[in-house]
Amino acid sequence: MDHLTRYIFRQSIALTSFVTLVLTGAVLLITSLKLVELVVDRGEGTGIFIKLMVLSLPQILQLVLPIGCFIGVLFTYNKMITDSELVVMRACGLSQAKLARPALIVAIIGVGAMLSLSVYFLPASKNAFKDLQFAIRNQFTSVILQEGTFNPVSDTLTVYARSRDSTGHMQGLLIEDLRDRQKPVTLTAESGLIVQVDGVPRVIMNNGTRQSWDDEKGLSSLAFDRYSLNLDEFHDAPGARVPQADERYLPDLFNPADAAGDPVLYDRLIVEGHNRLVSPLYCMTYVLIGLACLLTGELNRRGQGKRMLTAISIIVVLVTLSFWTTNLANRNAGAIPLMYLNALLPMPVSILLILVGYQPFLGLLSFRRAAEAGA
Repeated sequence: MDHLTRYIFRQSIALTSFVTLVLTGAVLLITSLKLVELVVDRGEGTGIFIKLMVLSLPQILQLVLPIGCFIGVLFTYNKMITDSELVVMRACGLSQAKLARPALIVAIIGVGAMLSLSVYFLPASKNAFKDLQFAIRNQFTSVILQEGTFNPVSDTLTVYARSRDSTGHMQGLLIEDLRDRQKPVTLTAESGLIVQVDGVPRVIMNNGTRQSWDDEKGLSSLAFDRYSLNLDEFHDAPGARVPQADERYLPDLFNPADAAGDPVLYDRLIVEGHNRLVSPLYCMTYVLIGLACLLTGELNRRGQGKRMLTAISIIVVLVTLSFWTTNLANRNAGAIPLMYLNALLPMPVSILLILVGYQPFLGLLSFRRAAEAGA
């Protein structure tokens, strides 16, 4: 790598990293709003929230990294055109290929990063994220430890705790137990704690009363210093889940063992597998489009506003088409080639424009019009 290539590459990779970081932070901020609601509602701590945020990063990076590569390269080359740096480099004899080489190195790095996300980091993080999310939503103790509200654990059990501390000790307990419809029970206690004994949750209550109703004996009341309420039918939810498409690794997507009798699931997994392979290609496609728009024709010091707007418009169209082709393929697996076509077709067109420029195409168009006029 020569000096000029390193110079352009450093600027491009620095701006690409900055833009990717900003976009990731913005999307992460939006995502965190949902995660805060989940964590706070279930009474979890800051550590769980941070872990969920970290596990959501690969999915966010898969979305923003191609855009980050495009914006980083586009604005770097536009700045160098405005500062006349590329004009001088071209005057010194640098070819279009050499001018484009630093951006292509950035694109190759982006493709490699996207491949690592698609092959390993995305399914691994998504699986861990959903396992943790599943455990939070279904853990019995997190469901009923909501202070200041009546918590309907089930149709037959309601729990109220006036307050609780960071260790899980509750104050002001009220429990309505209707599991035996013939003998409903109401329990009150000054304090209590939920514990797990051999995987079975129990509520240990201190200094309270137990009131029950019997149609024959009427109301009976019992004061206690310590009481244990067995909740054996409210085990924590099982840890096993059926992994969704975005949690599976590529071999499991292209050869799913559990989708032989379900053609809809099979097609969905196949589409997800192809989408994992297509996504990294957009890093190269977007960068080539940016180069094709900026490096063709004369370099204008007054800025390349129209060309930049053209490049951005093309990217918006491609992003829209990528979503459309993916959704179409989910409905009909025969549309999978369209996913590859959308990502690959702009590449040769952009390369041709970078190396040759658009003047030959304009000349060919003018010659054809002249021939038609003469005829």
